[in-house]
Amino acid sequence: MDPTVSMANPAALESPWQMAQTHSHYLRNLLVARPEIGDWLSGHLLQSLSAELMGDFLAGESTTTDDELKRALRRLRQRVMSALIVRDLGGVATLGEVVESMTLLAEVTTNFALDFFHRQLSEQFGEPLDSQGQPQRLLVIGMGKLGGRELNVSSDVDYIFLYPEDGQTAGGGRPLDNYDFFRRLGKRLIGALGEATEDGLVFRVDMRLRPNGDSGALVGSLDSLEHYLIAQGREWERYAWIKARVLNQGINLQPKWVSALQDICRPFVFRKYLDFGAINAMRELHAQIRREVARKEMAEHIKLGPGGIREIEFIAQVFQLIRGGREPALQTRPTLAVLALLAERRLLSADNERELATAYEFLRRLEHRLQYVNDAQTHRLPTTDDDRLRIAESMGFSGWSAFLAVLDGHRAIVSRSFEEVFAEPEEGSHPLLAIWDETAAGDDSLERLTTLGFRQPKAMIERLHSLRQSSRYQQLPASSRERLDALGPRLIEAVAATSAPDATWQRGLDFLETISRRGAYLALLQQYPQALTHLAEVIGSSSWAADYLNRHPILLDELLDPTIFDVTTDWQEFHANLQARLAQHLDDTEREMDILRETHHAQVFHFLAQDIAGLHTVEHLADRLSQLADIMVQTTMDLCWRRLRDRHPHPDRPPRFAVIAYGKLGGKELGFASDLDLVYLHDDPEDGVGELYARLGQRMSTWMSSRTSAGMLFEVDLRLRPNGDSGMLVSPITAFRDYQLQNAWAWEHQALTRARFCAGDPAVGKQFEALRIEVLRQLRDLTKLREDVLSMRKRMFDEHGSRSEEDFDIKHDRGGLIDVEFIVQYLILGHAHKHERLCGNLGNIALLGIAAELGLVPAALAEPARDAYRELRRMQHVLRLNAGARARVERASVSRLIAAVTALWQAVFETP
Repeated sequence: MDPTVSMANPAALESPWQMAQTHSHYLRNLLVARPEIGDWLSGHLLQSLSAELMGDFLAGESTTTDDELKRALRRLRQRVMSALIVRDLGGVATLGEVVESMTLLAEVTTNFALDFFHRQLSEQFGEPLDSQGQPQRLLVIGMGKLGGRELNVSSDVDYIFLYPEDGQTAGGGRPLDNYDFFRRLGKRLIGALGEATEDGLVFRVDMRLRPNGDSGALVGSLDSLEHYLIAQGREWERYAWIKARVLNQGINLQPKWVSALQDICRPFVFRKYLDFGAINAMRELHAQIRREVARKEMAEHIKLGPGGIREIEFIAQVFQLIRGGREPALQTRPTLAVLALLAERRLLSADNERELATAYEFLRRLEHRLQYVNDAQTHRLPTTDDDRLRIAESMGFSGWSAFLAVLDGHRAIVSRSFEEVFAEPEEGSHPLLAIWDETAAGDDSLERLTTLGFRQPKAMIERLHSLRQSSRYQQLPASSRERLDALGPRLIEAVAATSAPDATWQRGLDFLETISRRGAYLALLQQYPQALTHLAEVIGSSSWAADYLNRHPILLDELLDPTIFDVTTDWQEFHANLQARLAQHLDDTEREMDILRETHHAQVFHFLAQDIAGLHTVEHLADRLSQLADIMVQTTMDLCWRRLRDRHPHPDRPPRFAVIAYGKLGGKELGFASDLDLVYLHDDPEDGVGELYARLGQRMSTWMSSRTSAGMLFEVDLRLRPNGDSGMLVSPITAFRDYQLQNAWAWEHQALTRARFCAGDPAVGKQFEALRIEVLRQLRDLTKLREDVLSMRKRMFDEHGSRSEEDFDIKHDRGGLIDVEFIVQYLILGHAHKHERLCGNLGNIALLGIAAELGLVPAALAEPARDAYRELRRMQHVLRLNAGARARVERASVSRLIAAVTALWQAVFETP
């Protein structure tokens, strides 16, 4: 319910008013002892309670002394609780309203008391100052449900107190160390909220989540927190800090201190890489809770018992711990919001998310009804018939049995979902364990492996023996070696199911060696057997894919991504996620470069898996790889320009700079291992900006081609710029035009046929495209053009051709891909002055078809050549996935394709 919307029917509360008093002993006794609260409720039940209303109430109370402050805070709490009991039991307040109202009560009372005691102490001792002489404030960190804005009605509040810097107070009487000032402030705040008076209390305050718990200092500086988390932070503390939130943001608290806290906590909670080790840590934490529940006979505990609230929170939070560092959206705090995001990312099914969200709301509503009775922090179901009936009716049921059946149904769903996420890895002896640990007799192992489909079982066992005797294996931590030994037999089983078990086994062992010291990766494969199966399928299908995974083992998690086989890429979402990740590391060059690489590699791996599964044609795959490259080049340019723009006379303007793609990227024929042929242009009339744009171009090239811990983004080739390596790195577009029209070689115009704008200022891109068409449409001497094209073709063949009668180089040999490309380039340069359609950057297959339509080549020759080009590209692509950069086949196997290309070549270049 929108908190600004009033109830349409005030009379609807008359019956709930009576029902609320019948249900809640606390409310009934409170109204007897404080009848003025009933009068207050009469004017405040028709709408939800806002922070402004709570603040106005406190402002109207006398709060000149400590006792008056405590009385005012408790009087407010009594009114808020009374209103929520009536509105909730009356069916008016949603769960969202109840938890938000309690969260606001905690924020308002905490900040009111904090400000009161800060003024009190600063008048006595002066303001606590930082190293710049600026006053500081205590950072009150709300943890748990308070941090997540999910506070229940009789909850305590979990706080951690921090202050920005050590130093001293100044401007008052006797100076104090900042630590002493804030320690006194923290103690007074705890007393104001948690001390039991004749008016009760506001909130019990729990400080046990602070560094070192009860034995730790009550307050600490940001530096001390950072040192603690680095040196002593434990796994359960990562879980605790997920929902952490500064409660007094914007209240005399400088934003830089909140940002500093986030910079300290975020890398501790959300790791840079996917952290599947978190599953084991969360599983152990839950096991401890389960043991405590069993010891205290708390099976009916709706928070900690089986199928309770905590298990839903654990499901949400384990995914946050695993993925939050790579997916910033998952760093959100509210449990229901996290569940929705998990469903959106298909980490939970939509049905499971709905079930868990429904169970969560049911359990939280039940939690409040249990606590309304006596304003007690209880999660136990009642045991007497009267109390049971009271709870059942408040939940909308006619009796306890009907209520319990629904409750048990929800808890069963939660328990099942929890077990699915946190299930222990497969246990017990695997049938192939004796082969892995080399305890089986040699002949028995050979016979078993032969039966499984291995053609070279002896070599396979020798490779296994080499691994197990290696110093790398022997020196592994015990936990890693145990995980590796558990995975080994399952790897044998998985590779045996592939089409090439022997090759897959060699690649699989190479990969296990690569990740053997990465406990999180071993945990992933152990926790998710399907990932091991997918791994075997991918590396068994492609040696290039196996090498790619060895270079980037972080991609292992992508095997679990349910969207990996979605052939339609949401580029808008991809770009938004990339920007969100980068926004968390502004001006951190190393991390930004790694994020670009990690994001690019992950998407390439998705395309690779789809390609291996046969979901793309070569053309469609190249389109997607090219679009991905465009995004990465544009993002790189934006990041580099942000560091340089202040040197421009107009730093608020976008750079008048364009990146022109040539070669494979220009023609949208990019492959998995293609480099980028780029040319940089600018059209900026400001004086002296040429050097600035040269810096931009150089920085972009460095960012893309440098090898970081995350690998390389792209190899970048800039030699196609005017005058090649000796030319300017970035050319003014006017100079580029003059060069193309007056000094460029024919081969440079050939390259221009497949050039296009791919990043930067679209206006400069339009200028380039107009210039490109102008150059391509120049009237040329066909005889001279033919000589130039043939000369370049001969030079390329002499450098790269195979000259073999048996083997055929698909790209470089006569009758191969280069021949088709040169035919198309010749036709464009020779005839575009008459036919502008030839200037379109449509790809060689489409342009060859247009040339046939225009009568420039015989259709009877063009169509077979187009088919041959398409098939040769497909063959080249398949071979490169397994045979490296040079794609060669038996000449006899492609004689028909060679003949089709050769016939068209002869018609174009050898026919008078």
